[in-house]
Amino acid sequence: MRRSKPLWLVILWLSGCFPALSYAMGLKTFVALPVEKGGAVGRFSLNSNEDSDSFVSSGAYGLDAKKALLFSLPYRLSSSGGQRVGDISALYRQVTYQKDRASGTDRLGLLVGAVIPTQSQRGSAVQTGFVFTHYKHRNEIDIDALYQMGLGSRSDSGRYDISWQYRLLPKERPDWGIVKELNSVIELNGRWQENNEITHQVTVGLQQTYKKWVVEGGVTKDINNENKVSYIVSTRFHF
Repeated sequence: MRRSKPLWLVILWLSGCFPALSYAMGLKTFVALPVEKGGAVGRFSLNSNEDSDSFVSSGAYGLDAKKALLFSLPYRLSSSGGQRVGDISALYRQVTYQKDRASGTDRLGLLVGAVIPTQSQRGSAVQTGFVFTHYKHRNEIDIDALYQMGLGSRSDSGRYDISWQYRLLPKERPDWGIVKELNSVIELNGRWQENNEITHQVTVGLQQTYKKWVVEGGVTKDINNENKVSYIVSTRFHF
C-alpha cells in the first residue's frame, strides 16, 4: 500500500488543477458551451412574442477539445405569411486561448461559417465572430459577437450577447464532475440588420442543469425601438 500512496497524491493534485465541468450558458446564444472530443449537444428552444412563435433546433459536435461544429435551424410556428422554415446557420469554432485553474477557466474562440438558405429566393451569408468565456467559482461570463455579410439578396446583419450566469445552488461544488445546479441568468443582447437601427435587449432567466440535460427559460425586453417583450423556454441534451 505504501507504493500506491504517491500515485494517489498525484491523482488528488491533478483533480485540483482542473475546474469542474459546467453546463451553464447564455439563453440567447449557443456558441460558448465547450464540447469534448466526440461529444454532442442538442438544444431545442421555443421563442414567443406578440407577433410570432418560433422553434429553434441547435446542435454542437466536438471535433476535439478545441474544435467544434455548431448548427442551428429555426422553424416559425406562426401561420401568417412567408416560409416557415428558416435558414441553416453553420459555424466552426476554434479555441485559440485557454487557461484553466482550480477555480475556473478563461477561453477565447474564433467563429467562422455560413448561413445556408433553405429557399432559393433567399440569399446566403458568410459569418465570422468570436466568443470569450470567464468562469470562476460561482460566476460565468460569456461574451460573443457575430457579423453576417449577406450575399445576393440578403442584407448584412449582426448580433452580440453578454451573459452572466450565477450559481444559486449549490453554494459549493465538487472538484470534478457535473452536479445538479440552479443558475440565474442576466444578459445584454443586441440584434442588427442593414438599414435598421440596432435593437438592444435585456434578458433575465433561470437555468436548471442536470448530469445530461438542462431546462431553462427567461424573458427578453427590448430597451429601444419597438420595446417588445418575448419569452424563451428551452431544453438541452448532452451526449
